[in-house]
Amino acid sequence: AALVTAVPDTAERLMDAFWPGPLTMVLPVAKGGTVADLARAGLESVALRMPSHPVALDLLHQVGRPVAAPSANRSGRVSPTCAEHVLTDLDGRIAAIVDAGATMVGLESTIVSLLTDEVVLLRAGGVPREAIESLLGRKVLTHRPEGGEVSGSRSLAPDKPIAPGMLTSHYAPRALVRLNAASIAAHEAVLLFGPHAPSGASNAIASFNLSPAGDLAEAAANLFAALRHLDATGAETIAVTPIPETGLGEAINDRLHRAAAART
Repeated sequence: AALVTAVPDTAERLMDAFWPGPLTMVLPVAKGGTVADLARAGLESVALRMPSHPVALDLLHQVGRPVAAPSANRSGRVSPTCAEHVLTDLDGRIAAIVDAGATMVGLESTIVSLLTDEVVLLRAGGVPREAIESLLGRKVLTHRPEGGEVSGSRSLAPDKPIAPGMLTSHYAPRALVRLNAASIAAHEAVLLFGPHAPSGASNAIASFNLSPAGDLAEAAANLFAALRHLDATGAETIAVTPIPETGLGEAINDRLHRAAAART
């Protein structure tokens, strides 16, 4: 049975350009399709992705059918980027780990909705918004949960998400996260970006520079491991210096805003 009702031309263009890779597309699910209601959270849509990692591709080839699986971390917590992170979160809860090394991108996939004629960004991720817009020659809108509207600006999502990673508080370490830090207190750990450090950074409990050269791809690859590292120091607060919003910076800032959001 088919997974989706149809694959629109826009989806085919995105598949050709970015698959295999970190792009997930949400499409209307086919009636009588093979994806269980539980895997779809009862929604009339299904999110599809083709990963690029050779071990993941081999696993799919061996299974011979689509695979539905949750992320390998406790809900709401910092995403894993290596087998050690998975073991830290899920030891005793899972039977085994397939260790194929650290993730190549570091961030989760970009999620776009193709449920209407518009392309709507549900989660920024490993494929930058600009790359999708350049391919399609039009703007990618941003999901706004208030009343179901869309716009071109950032919007944190509701408590009933329509895609993974959309909870307002998500990707959170134990420590509080303080964004756009211009100075660092001695009791804080600091997450840096670029060659310049703010005042007080040298006296911080611990520091980690996502990319001393200011490379957003390097920063994305290091983000979750850096949050875990700084959280393990026991610091009550992780201060984060500003990161540009362009390219992969949109996805990095999305994760940091959710990590810093009020927790319930």
